[in-house]
Amino acid sequence: MNNFWDERFGTEDYAYGTEPNQYFKEQLNKLKPGNILLPAEGEGRNAVFAASEGWQVTAFDTSIEGKRKAGLLALKKGVSIDYKIDNYEFIDFPHESFDCVALIFANMNPANREDYHKKLISFLKPGGTLILEGFSKNQINNKTGGPRDINMLFSKRR
Repeated sequence: MNNFWDERFGTEDYAYGTEPNQYFKEQLNKLKPGNILLPAEGEGRNAVFAASEGWQVTAFDTSIEGKRKAGLLALKKGVSIDYKIDNYEFIDFPHESFDCVALIFANMNPANREDYHKKLISFLKPGGTLILEGFSKNQINNKTGGPRDINMLFSKRR
């Protein structure tokens, strides 16, 4: 999948824009700034926003192009983010080291999703906040993006 995302992010334009995801922004504004982890961060729009709001930001993605563009956006906005090239399987942080973990359209292989979610939650401090936004299973009927594998989409029931 790395080649797909490097290709997607390898243009001058930002694939999803430079403004933060609206749901992420709304949820983050309810919280006191601390340490935040942003998996599957892509081109950095949410990481840069969080940093501009006083958060200590750690982000990761598999895309070198995403990291490059996140760095450019952070520089333009005058903020600093710690952005790693890594994936869910190998990323590691001390347990209970983040006040918030935000998964914003962080699509995962359905066979590993539960394990990856448990791993990411283990990085949360007690009382920390998980922000999650993903596509519902109804998205499969739309032609507006998102995974084409229904098992990668969410529902209230399993």
